[in-house]
Amino acid sequence: MSPPMSPKSPKSSIPERATPGFLVWRLSMKWRVAVDRAVAPLGLTHAQYSLVASLYGMQRAGVRPSQRQLADHTGLEALYVSKLARALESAGLLERTRDPKDPRAVRLALTDAGRAVTAQAIEVVQGLLRQLLAPLGGLDSDRTQHFVRDLVALLDAPLDGDDREAEEEASKGAAQE
Repeated sequence: MSPPMSPKSPKSSIPERATPGFLVWRLSMKWRVAVDRAVAPLGLTHAQYSLVASLYGMQRAGVRPSQRQLADHTGLEALYVSKLARALESAGLLERTRDPKDPRAVRLALTDAGRAVTAQAIEVVQGLLRQLLAPLGGLDSDRTQHFVRDLVALLDAPLDGDDREAEEEASKGAAQE
């Protein structure tokens, strides 16, 4: 039995028999490109925006995360977060400090300039989000809320390799203790 395919809307450029995986890929690429273009005038990339916007929210909640915690929160690789954090530090948007309780950990915080740029970027990206979700009735619509629940369910679903990665992380942590 073949997998269910998506229906093609009359104005769509999406292939008539597009699979859900293809649609997820296309939507993620559309979003990444749109955010990259929108935050470029602020000196940010989409990946940097993901980092500073997450850090902005965490700091507002009173959390000063480590690079590892921010990597876990954003879904980015820890090494990539480290690279992004160094670039943002060089740009004067972020400060990195050693954790006095754990010399292996690096804590991150936005600078005053970083908070100002991030606040602007969040406004810009919120405008994009309103545009993206308009076909579903807007940010607060029932369709959007259902869509969000579906996305969370998909993100929470384990895939092959997820367990292996978790085991590798656990064994690294145990080896360092």
